[in-house]
Order: sequence, then C-alpha cells, then structure tokens
Amino acid sequence: MKAPTTMWTMVYKVYKEIVPEVHMILDEWRKKAETIEDDELREYALESVNENTFHNEGGGVFALLTKEKVRKDVLWFIVSYQVICDYLDSLCDQSDSLDPNDFRSLHEALRQALHPGTLDDSVYYEHRGQKNDNGFLRELVATCQEKVAAFPGFEETQASMEELSLHYRNLQVYKHVKKEDREPLLIKWYEETKEEYPQLARMRWYEFAASTGSTLGVYALAAYASKGRMKRETAVKIKDSYFPYAQGLHILLDYFIDQEEDLADDELNFCAYYRDEEDMVERIGVFKSEAEENLKTMPDASFHTLIHKGIIAIYLADEKVQNDPEIKRVANRMIRFGGISTLFFYLNSWVFRRVGDKEKAA
Repeated sequence: MKAPTTMWTMVYKVYKEIVPEVHMILDEWRKKAETIEDDELREYALESVNENTFHNEGGGVFALLTKEKVRKDVLWFIVSYQVICDYLDSLCDQSDSLDPNDFRSLHEALRQALHPGTLDDSVYYEHRGQKNDNGFLRELVATCQEKVAAFPGFEETQASMEELSLHYRNLQVYKHVKKEDREPLLIKWYEETKEEYPQLARMRWYEFAASTGSTLGVYALAAYASKGRMKRETAVKIKDSYFPYAQGLHILLDYFIDQEEDLADDELNFCAYYRDEEDMVERIGVFKSEAEENLKTMPDASFHTLIHKGIIAIYLADEKVQNDPEIKRVANRMIRFGGISTLFFYLNSWVFRRVGDKEKAA
C-alpha cells in the first residue's frame, strides 16, 4: 500500500479511512473512562478522550504509511499512546500537585508503554491520594505494549522511540513544577542536552523545550516498525528527521494558538519568550524550512512533507485563531510561508472543522 503523495489523496484517505477508525477507538476508551468511580479521575480521563480528538486524528495520519492489514493495530497504538499523553497532561495541569516526583511517577506509564513486559501500575499514582482509575491507565499501557510488541521492526525502533519519549517525559516534569522553578530547570536541561545534539546550539532553550513536546516522531517510528524489519540506523534517521525541527514547529504552533488562553491562566507559553512578532514569525519560519530539509531525506519523503504542511494548516485554521483578529493576522503571514499546499489544507481543515461542529450541535 503506497502512502499518499498528493494533497487530494491525503485528504480523501484521512477522512475516509483514518478519522472513522480513530473515532471508533476513542469510543472504546470513552466507555472505559466512564466506569471510573473517582469523580476527578473520571473527569480527567473523559477530558483526555473528548477534548483532544484532533490530536488523535493528526497522529492517526501516520497509519497511512502501513499496509491495511496492520493499520488498525497502528491506530490502536497511536490513539492509546496519545490518550495517555493527554490524560497525564490533565492530571499534571489541573490538579494541585507541584511535586516533580508525582509527575515522574505518572509518566512512568509512557515509559512502560514502549517496554513490553514492564507493566507495573503501582507506580503511577504513588504520590497521589487518588489512585482508583478502574484500570484505565494500566489498560492504555497494556494496549500500547501489545501493539508495539507485534510490530516486526520494533526491536530496531524501540531505542529511538524511547529517546523521544524520554524528552517528552522530562518536559512534562519540568514545565509543571513550581512557577519559579520551571525556567531554571528547563534552561539547565537545555544546556545539558545540547552537548549531545549539536544542532541544538542553533536553538534557544524554549525552542528546544517545544521540540520535545511532540509525539510525531514516535508515531512515525511506530508506523515504520509495523511494516517490517529495518536497520537501526534507519530508525535513527527517521528520529532525526522529526526531532528537533519538525516536532518543534508542531509545538510552537500549538503554543502560538494558545497564547491568549495561557496568558489568562498564567501558564507557561514558549511563544511568549520571543522578543516580538517579527522575531516569532522569523524563527517559526526557520523551523519550517529546517523541518522541510530534514524530511526530504525520509523514506516516503513526499508523504512526510505533506504532513508537515498539513500541520501548519490545521493549527492556523483552529477556532482560537479565527476568533482572535490579532492572532489571525499573524497566522495569515505563516500560511503564506507554508505555500500552496498549506493553503489547500488550511481551507479544507477550516471547512471540515465547521462541518464537524454542526454535526456535534445536531
């Protein structure tokens, strides 16, 4: 099964083959979340399923790289892993805890998700009073383990997936601690990590932090692992094609559309560290260009380039952008540097979101 390489084919296959399957999997996790007796944990679990559908739809696009007979397993892994990310983010964001040990223990679930045979749910809530999620998190982890263990190329991709996952887990710890500790911890982490990755020397600390907050590389690696055995060097190449620039662009756009919301909630927002609008647009443009160059070296390069352009469009078509004239003005500048493909995906995403809103309302 050849991965789509044109805008039209990509959009058709996403809406026809990926979105319905993603929604079906989310329905299964919703049913499980509804059985949680603890009111607060049930609320966070349902929020992770109900409020982040487009995270799962976006991640699900990588399943188009696979053969149809394994596509469902790839989607089950991607959606389950993403629900874990969103659930844990809610637990860290919205609870009263500021304990880094708590955040590290919660995110042990993500580590275990990529290490079949290490299922131990006694760790997750060990620093919390609320512990009874009726097996919700354990079942998510077990599902991820079951799926990746069956991928023929998982042995070769596991180390690269874990590397990206560890970056993500570290970010979730450092950005949720006491406000006065966040920036020093993130800067220290950047200074330590750039010794290992020479390309980080061309980044600012908050841009590095943004690049660790994406799951795109993990999903790309999972899709290729499902296709067959590969050389470990190939897995590393796939990882390096997504991290740091393609992942960084993804999360910088996410923070861009959340600026007003984060300001109101006094939350950390990496786009707020740019000197001004010109600085932000220029640097995001650099991430866009660097990501394109790196993705050109990927297998199925045209497919990954389309995803890259689609991500720009999906974020800039978001309702938060459309409802804020100032953010929309800046977004229009970014759409232009994305080119005609981004404009196409932007218009398509804008229409699709509104059709979806009408269906929900009905």
